[in-house]
Amino acid sequence: MILTTAADPDRDPLNPQIGLNRLQGRLRSGELDPVELAESCLARVASMDPALHSFITVSTERALADAQASRARWRSGRPLGPCDGLPIAIKDNVDVAGLPCTAGTEAFRHRVPTEDAVVAARLRRAGTVLLGKLNMHEAALGATTDNPVYGRCMNPLHAGHTPGGSSGGSGAAVAAGFVSMAVGTDTMGSVRIPAAYCGVFGFKPSWQSVLNSGIVPLHAGFDSPGPLARSASDLAAFARIMLAQPSAEAFGDLPDQRSWTGLRVARLTEAETCGVDPTILAGLEAVSEAWSQVGAQITHQRWPAWQPSLARRAGLLLCEAEGLAWWRQAIGEPLSGLSAELSAMLRYPLGLPPARLEQAASTIARLRDAVPALFSDIDLLLLPTSTRPSFAHGQAAPADQADLTALANFIGAPAWAIPFQWQGTVGSLQLIAAPGRDELLLSLARAIDQTEIR
Repeated sequence: MILTTAADPDRDPLNPQIGLNRLQGRLRSGELDPVELAESCLARVASMDPALHSFITVSTERALADAQASRARWRSGRPLGPCDGLPIAIKDNVDVAGLPCTAGTEAFRHRVPTEDAVVAARLRRAGTVLLGKLNMHEAALGATTDNPVYGRCMNPLHAGHTPGGSSGGSGAAVAAGFVSMAVGTDTMGSVRIPAAYCGVFGFKPSWQSVLNSGIVPLHAGFDSPGPLARSASDLAAFARIMLAQPSAEAFGDLPDQRSWTGLRVARLTEAETCGVDPTILAGLEAVSEAWSQVGAQITHQRWPAWQPSLARRAGLLLCEAEGLAWWRQAIGEPLSGLSAELSAMLRYPLGLPPARLEQAASTIARLRDAVPALFSDIDLLLLPTSTRPSFAHGQAAPADQADLTALANFIGAPAWAIPFQWQGTVGSLQLIAAPGRDELLLSLARAIDQTEIR
């Protein structure tokens, strides 16, 4: 089955996992009060998060003030949109005025921005209720969220396992039912890997379709903020707010009713022959069959321009080099306040000949040059999100975690991470569209939610 909203609305009507449509209907009818919803979510965080470490900062006063303003709007019949009053949280490398923004580092522990990042401002204008700032892998350079300063973030689905990273707190907060939506950032898969490990949906928009202003960067050419949520439909609604699309501000049915009929979907051979866990490949087969039965034209295709491991190594090297330059400018040498492990990663390119960086940049450039031909006769790519499920903290992180997710960042394309459960294992698949075709992906939200696999 495709994993989607799991909470029982009759047993727990204040759990944000019941989904945007039910929450919105109850807010509109007055059955649900935004303050009551915020208080319930904050209580859940207080009870459960000491064991999960998904939050760095819980902004109780800000959340209740947001909720009270939302209550007044609903009572006067003037809500700001379909997400007014819904609880959210934001990764702690995204600026929110008046709240700390640590980027998961000791160096920025006391850094408090005075202005919102673009994405935070858009969510504020939509009336969302901000519960706080979320844990992350230090400086966004890693995929386990085993943070040496703010705690080892745990996966709510698997005791002792990583939620992924670098937006691990975002994945964990959604999976635990703390929020309706969380914001992450994605440089080589940092929204989609936590989505995959935590059994939730994640979306990375096309590069620069959401401005990165106000976000602590890793690589300006790869970075994108993106949402995580419990269902594709919920995710599409929040993504449209982040993209500043007009439909995000209107009530009624959102334009997410595209069917699979006639869509040309290619499975890339290179993504399925690089050591992917057999259970994830089995889920990929089942989802492919389900979508074929409702009209998708699914083919198998080779793309020799893409060598997943080679491209990932090239991208990582560029991230380390650009990250070092940014942190040197931000805090100076000797990078005080960054862990020894992070400092060593950032300094790694210093020991290499300049030609290595030039080769890495050429690898990514060649990949981008091949994109128009790839999408000339297909609409979407279908491939696994991660090569394996979540693993236990303390195990060596597999080097190939971002092999398949990094592709969308390198070519600037939008991508879904779609969770599924197959034979007791939580896995995830990606749908990638050509750069700029975000709305094609978002329009499939309802069709994705309705998918059943056996």
